[in-house]
Amino acid sequence: MTWKRTSTILTLLITLGTAVPAAATTRAPAPTVVEALDRTAHPLRTVEPGGDTRDLRPLDRMIADAEVVGVGEATHGSHDFFALKDRLFRHLVEKKGFRTFALEAPWSTGLRLDDYVVHGKGDPRRIMREEFQRDYLWWNNTDYLRLVEWMREYNIRHPADPVRFIGDDTAWTGPEVYDEVVARVAAADPASGERLNGLYRGLRPTAPTGTYIESYLGKPYAERREMAERTGEALELVRRTGADGGTVQDATAIDRTARQYAFDFEEPGQIAEAMRYRDQAMAANVLWWQRHTGTKVLLSAHDAHVGYESYDPAYPKMQGAFLRDGLGAAYVNIGLTFDRGSFNATDQDETAVRRWTVGPAAPGSNERTLDRVRYRDYAVDLRTVGSPARAWLRQARPTYRIGTAYPDGPHDVALARTHDILIHLHRVEAARLRDR
Repeated sequence: MTWKRTSTILTLLITLGTAVPAAATTRAPAPTVVEALDRTAHPLRTVEPGGDTRDLRPLDRMIADAEVVGVGEATHGSHDFFALKDRLFRHLVEKKGFRTFALEAPWSTGLRLDDYVVHGKGDPRRIMREEFQRDYLWWNNTDYLRLVEWMREYNIRHPADPVRFIGDDTAWTGPEVYDEVVARVAAADPASGERLNGLYRGLRPTAPTGTYIESYLGKPYAERREMAERTGEALELVRRTGADGGTVQDATAIDRTARQYAFDFEEPGQIAEAMRYRDQAMAANVLWWQRHTGTKVLLSAHDAHVGYESYDPAYPKMQGAFLRDGLGAAYVNIGLTFDRGSFNATDQDETAVRRWTVGPAAPGSNERTLDRVRYRDYAVDLRTVGSPARAWLRQARPTYRIGTAYPDGPHDVALARTHDILIHLHRVEAARLRDR
């Protein structure tokens, strides 16, 4: 080999050797999880209702043509979550034709509040004080009172196209529902009405909501089973009389309350079955309402209940999963997370309600990374986020999922397997409870 040829080869090798690293240094580096979230996150102007809602337009596109939108909450006692639901519901009413607000509260509670928002019947403060007790006391807050009063004002302005309020939960059915079902059946068939009244004897609540729930839970298992047998027989009687759909649904709500308590709470497996029954019943109430009225529904509940995947073996299948079974893509849910702040909850003994404060979120948690996104508060569509955030969001890691008592969690949650959309708030403050 001549020197000239060798020199040429060396020159070529040197040129290639220096060209490869140069090309590598100019290639764009792979994005981080935070950068991928930055690219798809949409900032929120505020959580408070009223004013400009142009910042919610990206959420409109994410929700698309959904008939039911579940909106969660990472605590049951933070003002920001309640205010955001109020703001979002008003926007969806005005921009996307939604007409029903559904709350994780008893069916009969929803009927009383619906009577107020549609017909102006009753005093919302008194209704909320009487209905929102024990497990539901968190809803007796100034934010939900403001929402209910706005709904009434809206209906005064739009009497021909009202917004509606429903409760989808099962722990209580008020005595007025028993009386109404009996009266409707008796009006068409007095003998059936008399038989129905006999089946319901001793089952109508005679105590306030909280006291009733405590008393029911304290009854022997055999007695609770017998009560459910009677409500089931009563429901079949109502169906045989050819009663209208609303009457059958009210009788069904009575039966669901009794069946919710007809589990052996001393057996762990039975507790899980009771929780599955509750979420299935809540979903069934929402589905009945949506199909019966044809209205689009915003469903308010805990993040766990609106989601698809459970983080707790005591909850085998969540309401969101049942709704997806019934509605397919017409059900969409929004999970809510936060980095730091305060909320109302009892202590673990459930003896006292107090204001708790947590955060900043711990290293390794979902919220620690979510709070590094450039926006203070934002929404992101978990179904369309790019890599590597897509894979990151499908991995379970510690997340705030705080219920009625604290300490609680954090729990391992895979956000993208649980929710369609996520709204992250930097800071939340405890809600203002009423009559306390």
